[in-house]
Amino acid sequence: CRGWHLICRSGDVLQERYEIVSTLGEGTFGRVMRCIDHRRGGAHVALKIIKNVEKYKEAARLEINVLEKINEKDPDNKFLCVQMYDWFDYHGHMCISFELLALSTFDFLKENNYLPYSIGQVRHMAYQICLAVKFLHDNKLTHTDLKPENILFVNSDFTMTYNVEKKREERTVKSTAVRVVDFGSATFDHEHHSTIVSTRHYRAPEVILELGWSHPCDVWSIGCILFEYYLGFTLFQTHDNREHLAMMERILGPVPSRMIRKTRKQKYFHRGRLDWDETSSSGKYVRENCKPLRRYLLSEAEDHHQFFDLIEGMLEYEPTKRLALADSLKHPFFENMGHGEGGGSKTWEGNRDISR
Repeated sequence: CRGWHLICRSGDVLQERYEIVSTLGEGTFGRVMRCIDHRRGGAHVALKIIKNVEKYKEAARLEINVLEKINEKDPDNKFLCVQMYDWFDYHGHMCISFELLALSTFDFLKENNYLPYSIGQVRHMAYQICLAVKFLHDNKLTHTDLKPENILFVNSDFTMTYNVEKKREERTVKSTAVRVVDFGSATFDHEHHSTIVSTRHYRAPEVILELGWSHPCDVWSIGCILFEYYLGFTLFQTHDNREHLAMMERILGPVPSRMIRKTRKQKYFHRGRLDWDETSSSGKYVRENCKPLRRYLLSEAEDHHQFFDLIEGMLEYEPTKRLALADSLKHPFFENMGHGEGGGSKTWEGNRDISR
């Protein structure tokens, strides 16, 4: 990308304000740098620098539009969406500065050998995600790209314990305070809804079947995310629509006939049922790697059963019957949360260790 190297070296200063310290991450859109913001008293911020390419610049403009709406509706940052501080155009590169956050919930999991989060940690993260995304829905927005990579810890410091059986160090994050990030695909209710949204594994059935989508597609994604936190692996590990639907049927039961009747994607069905060969190698893969949802329970304890009841409501095929986030927040799974885990985000900022 032309001019790229000019603005990404440590020590460079942009806008006589942002001093680059290091790279936080890279993506197709550009890169995110850790910077000292000399107009915020030397505070460290994350600066997202977009490639000087029209399609990425346009996406950045749309993201800025959403972030400005979020700032306007939530000036005190109570609803746990990442805060944008500033944006500017630097020689054709759109730049957005954000509060500095820590590792994503995915990266922490990966660096911890995919050891799942404890039920108490999952409960706290789940509550915050539901709160943040409900705020978006209340403001006529659908995120459309919820996944563990887009849920970031405010602070990912951890304690280490040695697991004798597995002969390895295991990390426990000290504070499960999180933020929702990446509003590059967020869509207002009145805007054009593109046919396909979401990263494959978190994609709702109405999106795959091209039946149109709205807020409920985020709820489906949240159900998939929570399963992944609880077990340490992806619920729908596939790259193919037909196989994805077969996995859904194995885990959640048959696709409703109404959805089969209405879809334009009739090629996936035959005589009102999923056209799927159980005996093929894919059929064998699905049979061996997927089982009915409740068979993934790690404990018979009541909170584990309540958790599965919650994700079952989120993984309802019919978007109109799927649990809404206002109802999710009232679910019994969240009733016994420890003091300071519910309500506004400010009570969460402390270094809470939600015990395993």
